[in-house]
This record gives sequence, structure tokens and C-alpha cells, in this order.
Amino acid sequence: MRVFTMIINGQPVRAESTFDVINPATGEPFAQVQAGNATHVDAAVAAARAAFPGWSALPATERKRLLHEIGAIIEANMPELMELVTKESGKPLGGLNGIGSGMEVGGAIAWTHATADLELPVEVIQDNDDARVEVHRKPLGVVASITPWNWPLMIAIWHVIPALRAGNTVVMKPASSTPTATLRFVELANTILPPGVLNIITGESGVGSAIAKHPGIDKIVFTGSTPTGRSIMQNAAANLKRLTLELGGNDAGIVLPDVDPKAIAPKLFGVGFHNNGQTCACLKRLYVHDSIYDDVVAELARIAGETVVDDGLAEGAQLGPVQNKAQLNFVRELVEDAKEQGARIVAGGKVKAGAGFFFEPTVIADAKDGMRVVDEEQFGPVLPVIRYTDVDDAIRRANDNENGLGGSIWSNDRAKAAELALRLECGTAWINEHGALQPNAPFGGVKQSGLGVEFGSYGLAEYTSIQTLKIMKR
Repeated sequence: MRVFTMIINGQPVRAESTFDVINPATGEPFAQVQAGNATHVDAAVAAARAAFPGWSALPATERKRLLHEIGAIIEANMPELMELVTKESGKPLGGLNGIGSGMEVGGAIAWTHATADLELPVEVIQDNDDARVEVHRKPLGVVASITPWNWPLMIAIWHVIPALRAGNTVVMKPASSTPTATLRFVELANTILPPGVLNIITGESGVGSAIAKHPGIDKIVFTGSTPTGRSIMQNAAANLKRLTLELGGNDAGIVLPDVDPKAIAPKLFGVGFHNNGQTCACLKRLYVHDSIYDDVVAELARIAGETVVDDGLAEGAQLGPVQNKAQLNFVRELVEDAKEQGARIVAGGKVKAGAGFFFEPTVIADAKDGMRVVDEEQFGPVLPVIRYTDVDDAIRRANDNENGLGGSIWSNDRAKAAELALRLECGTAWINEHGALQPNAPFGGVKQSGLGVEFGSYGLAEYTSIQTLKIMKR
């Protein structure tokens, strides 16, 4: 069994004990990682603080060059990283509509290169006979990254690369159930970066809170659940850490009556079920107009029944297992509750027999607002379909949720769809799409779905502080 080490100040570090990483397709361990603790957090923060002056003083062109080298080394090790992502997260190598570990590692490469080339130029807001006023962006110091289990490598890149591009140094903590690809990435990156610039600690308990409370950390970027985000925010208050929080989503999509059910159903299924529904910005509540409701439901059920669910390493697998047993049990609980409340399970609805944490792709008809499967984020291969007759009512129901990450409108009338989309209470709205992200467009949530944004110049700016420089001329 492969044993991974932490990386602190450019060196491999072992702890007194290790813990297993489980392959969700088999339910068996395939790797061991170090059980770090608060002492390792202290050491990593000290290394990052020591490295900060030198790293932040490098010319931007040099930091960009090194980040492009990181993109190249990820690409050179793509097959290994893909296998690690599949073994730890369960997602297939290829996946539904090509969204699998190949897409995750390929996206990590593309995001690295795109982010490396971002610029935050000096802004001149006044230049007259009296004075010149400039706005400069400066790195914050040490940034802590805490990542989730659903897209372990991709989200690590989303956190780390802009932090480094802005001139910060980084201390990482990956999810304890999916640390291996991130550990390997950090190991590879440390063959390029100066010691202490990028550090990684693993641990099952206590490490996250030690990071959140640590006085030597200047910013935390976290992707995960809303309750954990609130806890981080409370702990970060001690030294007024900057925060970027991408939290839970329960995204609604509204299908207008002018679409062709047979044509639109495959795309609706793809945006609801890719990565087994374990994506914050997946479509999780689908509101369909009464006139086409039955046809859309029937098509979704047909596609679900034809979808290949298997070990992510198996050829032809479209969906893999749910990532962990606790999440599997939660998904089953929501489906059973929907059945008890009168909903119809038109496809799936059961745990698959055999090893691993597999759940059948599940389409729920006659779902209603107020059911747990509608009101709560399922984060699994389950899609409730809700009937509506009045689009204004559908918008109201879509907005009647504490989450506000993403939303979508599906229609052949793009102008009308855009008008409706702007009424959705969410950070990103899509027309005839859902969950598609890109490195140059900001992404973040409103309400209980987060704080701040990621990606592009807006996201890069969140890793900096503003310094205003006023030069008098008289």
C-alpha cells in the first residue's frame, strides 16, 4: 500500500501515525497518509512565513514562469494523477459526458496556465496638476487552503494557484478522505517552487481548527459545507483573517414550456448527475412546466436507466460510487423520505448490491417544495423534478432557499430566459446550461452559499490587499 507524506518547507514529513484512504468503489483502503496535528500546522505556517518575503519580492514575470512550469509538470504526470483521483473520489476516468478524472486533471492544467497569466495592474484614479493617486494590489502573506472531497485536485488548484500568483505563500489541508492526488501535486510542485512556498498537512481531526485559529495565517480559502464555513468564520475572527468561502448549493433550474423534452433531457441529466451529483453547482432542483412535465420526467428516467454505473477504473463507466459511506446513507435517507411523502421514484432509488458505495441514478417525480430531497442539498445521484404552472411562482420557489450558488433557465427564447435568470437569487445564472465554470469568469455564492468569489481578475484580487499611493505635485 502506497504511503504518502506531508510536505513542509520543501521536505517530506511523517507523523507518529497514519490513517487509511478508502477507495469508494471497493470499500477497501488503497493508501495511507500521515495523521498530522497542530504541531505540524505550526511548522508549516512558520515555513510559509519565512518563505513569504522572498516569494513576494520575485518579479511577477518570474512567478508566472514558475506557475507555468507547475502546469507542465501536472500534465507530464497526468495518468498517475487521474488514477489517484479516481481511486480516492470514485469518479470514472472518462465519466458522464466526459466529466471524470481526466477532465479534473485536464481542467487543473488549464486553470493553472490561465491563472498564471492573470494581471492586476496598478490603477490610476487621479493624475492632474495637484496629485497622482494610484491603487496598488499587495499580497496578504500566508494563505491557508482547505479543500473538499468532491473535486480534490481541481479545487486545490483553484485555491493555490491564484494565491501564489498574487505573491502569497500557502499552507494546505486536503479532505482526509481524498488527499492523495493533492499530496502528489504538492510533491511535484515542490520540485519547482522554493522551499516553504507551498506546504501541505493531512489530518483527520483538529488540523482544520488549528488552521482556522492560527494567528500566523492571513487568509483562509475554503470550499465545503455551510456549517463548516460558519465555524471557520468564527475561528478566523480572532485575527481578522480574510476569507473566501464557497459553501453549499441547492441549485434550481427552471424549464420553460417552449423546449423539446427529448432534445433537452440529455443535457438536463448531464448537469444534474455529472460526478454523481457531488458538485456544489450541480442542478439539484428541477422545476418543469406542467405542459411538458410528464415527457421530461419520462426522458430523464429513460436516460438514468441506461447510464453505466461502475468502478471508475472500469472501461465505459459513466458514474462511479458515492464518495463515502456517510454520504451514501444520507442520499438513501432523502430518497426514502421522499417516497414516504408521496413522491414517485421513476428511476433508481436503491443502493446497488455488492462492494463499494454505489447508488442507482435516481429521478424523483411528483416532488414538492417542503420535501427534504428538495429543500436540502442531496450531493448525490438524485434529481427531484417539481411541477409548476406559473413562471413567476417558479422563480419565487426557486429563490425560497437559504442557498444561492447557481441557477438556470432553459428556453428557446434566450432574451426572455436572460430576463428571468437575473431574477434568480444566486451568484451565477446560466441559460440552457448549468454549472459550467471557466477561469476568466468570477464564481461565488450569495445568501448562505458563501463569501467572496473565485476565478479571473476578481478572484485574484481576493488574495491581495489594497494600498493607495498619493503623490503630491504641489
